[in-house]
Amino acid sequence: MSSTLRYLSKTCQRWVALTAQLVVLSLTAACTPTQLLNFASPNSNYSAIKDIKYGDADRQELDIYCPKAQVERGALIVFFYGGGWKDGSKAKYEFVASGLTEAGHAVVIPDYRLYPEVIFPAFVNDGALAMQWVLGQDQLCESTVEQVFVMGHSAGAHIAALLAFDKRYAEQYGWMQHRVAGFIGLSGPYDFLPLQDGYLTEVFPEATRSTSQPVEFVTASSPASLLIHGTDDTTVDERNSQSLAKALKAVGVDVSVRRYSGVRHATTVAAIAPLLKMLTDTRKDIDAFIWARLKVREDRAASSETPP
Repeated sequence: MSSTLRYLSKTCQRWVALTAQLVVLSLTAACTPTQLLNFASPNSNYSAIKDIKYGDADRQELDIYCPKAQVERGALIVFFYGGGWKDGSKAKYEFVASGLTEAGHAVVIPDYRLYPEVIFPAFVNDGALAMQWVLGQDQLCESTVEQVFVMGHSAGAHIAALLAFDKRYAEQYGWMQHRVAGFIGLSGPYDFLPLQDGYLTEVFPEATRSTSQPVEFVTASSPASLLIHGTDDTTVDERNSQSLAKALKAVGVDVSVRRYSGVRHATTVAAIAPLLKMLTDTRKDIDAFIWARLKVREDRAASSETPP
């Protein structure tokens, strides 16, 4: 048997073994899709420090994932997961860290309080408190935290967007909003009023509803943004990303919009997992956006240091 055939045979065997493991795990442990992705995502990409308190509440904890890969340009990404502001946990999204650390980025995934324990804006305040903790550290993952990107999926993209665009959160919690080098939103709700009947009318009370829309806080000083949305998203209408992109462009902010044809709501984040990165271009587009923004900042820094 040639070396090529042996390689293909071993590759097929690995896929069969992995598929069998996933099936057994799902049947015996009633696993969720995110747990399956975690199981199938290599933890050799990173070292992890988990359950670090950033506040006093039970869910005010975060996990840090430090990449083992050495790359020319890497960033620190603070990722907020989705779940309709009422579900989710950082433990379910280790596959996100596996994919992003594979490219050399450090990743922080905070938990935050959920409905019905809290309502808006408490979960965004938790995000701001987590950012205060992250930006207050001198060193994470043997690298500085100068280049920080906020990123989220679905409800987490809403939280990340408010942290990136509404300066009041940074001011209230004592961190500088310009430290955010970029915003990355996956399938996010940024302009979703008016609300229909349902639990969201309780999550977002009438008295605070007008301050809940990220699109309303875009200014010329907002960070560059990458907006990713699937055209077959039936959970969060693609109009949200289109509206935010229009607002950013109107004030001259650099925004990249990626529309994935035929892609549904969860696929934009699931494709970050190493096993599923072939599903769509999420990983590639995130890396390209981050590297471009890091180069812009490096060029600006070099320019400011050059004598007249």
